[in-house]
Amino acid sequence: MPPIEFLFFGLTLLGVAVFHRYSLPIAACGLAVVIAYQWSFTQFPAGAGWAGLVLHASREWVILTNLLLLLVGFALVSRHFEDSGIPAELPRYLPDDWTGAFALLGLVFVMSVFLDNIAAALIGGAMAHTLFRARVSIGYIAAIVAASNAGGSGSVIGDTTTTMMWISGVAPGEVAHAYVAAVAALFVFGIAESRRQQRFSPIIKDPESSVRIDWVRVLVVVWVLTCAVTVNVFVNLRLPDLAEDFPFIGVTVAIALLLTIGIRAPDWRVLPGAFKGSMFLLCLVASASLMPVASLPRASWQTALALGFVSAGFDNIPLTAMALKQGGYDWGVLAYAVGFGGSMLWFGSSAGVAISAIYPEARSTGRWLREGWLIPVAYVAGFALLLVTLGWRPAS
Repeated sequence: MPPIEFLFFGLTLLGVAVFHRYSLPIAACGLAVVIAYQWSFTQFPAGAGWAGLVLHASREWVILTNLLLLLVGFALVSRHFEDSGIPAELPRYLPDDWTGAFALLGLVFVMSVFLDNIAAALIGGAMAHTLFRARVSIGYIAAIVAASNAGGSGSVIGDTTTTMMWISGVAPGEVAHAYVAAVAALFVFGIAESRRQQRFSPIIKDPESSVRIDWVRVLVVVWVLTCAVTVNVFVNLRLPDLAEDFPFIGVTVAIALLLTIGIRAPDWRVLPGAFKGSMFLLCLVASASLMPVASLPRASWQTALALGFVSAGFDNIPLTAMALKQGGYDWGVLAYAVGFGGSMLWFGSSAGVAISAIYPEARSTGRWLREGWLIPVAYVAGFALLLVTLGWRPAS
């Protein structure tokens, strides 16, 4: 019989799925129940009592702080981008049919190769908000999230899980073949959802003649993103042993934004929604980190496939950590599975939680599953193509 903590965590996820309007209090209560149970009846992953809780928190604070700063910081950056006028100018360059919607998904995919998938999803969401006159289907919102997660899955600087693999000694080339599956998945869900979005709300054919680009805001966005990418690459290349000891990229984004307040202040009205969404995700991640999972099933492609589905509800960071400790995986297959798998639910990835601040209607789990049903289909299709073309090649 599995430990009772899994029952608590499952009930928390069920509560979030059914009562999505109360997602934060449900997630917070779920975390409190798990902490109270382990304090009173068992022990924390790092030990019993107060000492075990403090030691566990000392191991998790970097991940949680990074998530908080990135979710809030990139929410402000995306509003800068939306207010810059660039999204309103995009119709001049994008095709005015469904291929324009697909091109936007491709742009989100490419951005995620070099940039955190949270930022890519938020910028893509801001573009879509303007391009489709604020009428964006849940299926297309899910597609933006999926594109951002797929784009980061084969890059060691594009996703937290792949960065963890790199720090643990996995070479960048050992995860790059995840793009065989990721690109295939993008076409499976991207074309269909782009066509559906075009029917739901056609892309703007021509930009308004009165559009004026606020180049100062554009420079602010470029500055913050450049700082984030530079620090991300530098830390992972030069200081990989310190990457898990301090929230470098989150602090960088915060400082870069603070330095620009004098020339263009952010829209602070974004903060309450972004902070609320961030705290929700942090509660889920913290709860997942407390689950008493000692090991995974034997490393195989079947296990990797299953981990993708598990990642939709269970934080992929501890799953990746356990896989690295166990060894024997094809790291490209695993990177695709845990990176893309979270797209199947709105709270399954940080990108999904972040974009729900722009589109609160995305927090309906039922609608996400009904309208974004192509995401799991694309996941399986991409996974199958990767196995058929390259096979299962576990690290020696």
